[in-house]
Amino acid sequence: MNDVPNRCRIVLIAPAGLPAERFATRLRQAIAGGDVASVILPAEGLDEAAYQHFCEHIVPIAQESGVAAIVAGDTRIAGRVGADGIHLDRVEPEIDMERLQARMTVGLGGAKTRDEALALGEMRPDYVFFGRFGYDNKPGPHPRNLSLGGWWAEMIEIPCIVMAGADIESVSAVCATGAEFVALSDAVFGDGVDPKAAVARANAILDEKAPRFEQ
Repeated sequence: MNDVPNRCRIVLIAPAGLPAERFATRLRQAIAGGDVASVILPAEGLDEAAYQHFCEHIVPIAQESGVAAIVAGDTRIAGRVGADGIHLDRVEPEIDMERLQARMTVGLGGAKTRDEALALGEMRPDYVFFGRFGYDNKPGPHPRNLSLGGWWAEMIEIPCIVMAGADIESVSAVCATGAEFVALSDAVFGDGVDPKAAVARANAILDEKAPRFEQ
């Protein structure tokens, strides 16, 4: 994408239960709505073969639009499908962060406290994620995620992603924290939602309200 906004950007989270073909259609619609930085693809209970099939289908669709595709939880599948990154909520001892980061973006999540977040930061990931996949079922963001995101954005240089709520207007509360990225799932891919219109609205809110970052 030629004109990358100098403010909080959108990260899309694939919802549970949508087959690859259906999600591909909705993802294309969402990307047509405006700037999207990346899409994270959680396994959401799929076995290894089914999850790899899902990622093989979705990763090229994201990448051809300039959207980074991030596989969640499985470094082997991330490598096989040529993903741009890997998201981990648990880092096994055998994982070599530096070696992994030489090949792709590595993001970490799962922190519920400041101490847990700082422990993640000590691993020097490319981003830290505040929130849980599939738990954006209320209109607004979880207060804990907003609190952690605001504290992190003020204190730590590593970028953070904060999960928004099921209402697209909740983007306002997230960008006010100073977070570099806002994660959207149900607000874009929920039943009865037009993904293109939702992403367009989110970007309009961010254009109007998000603080600008230093170049």
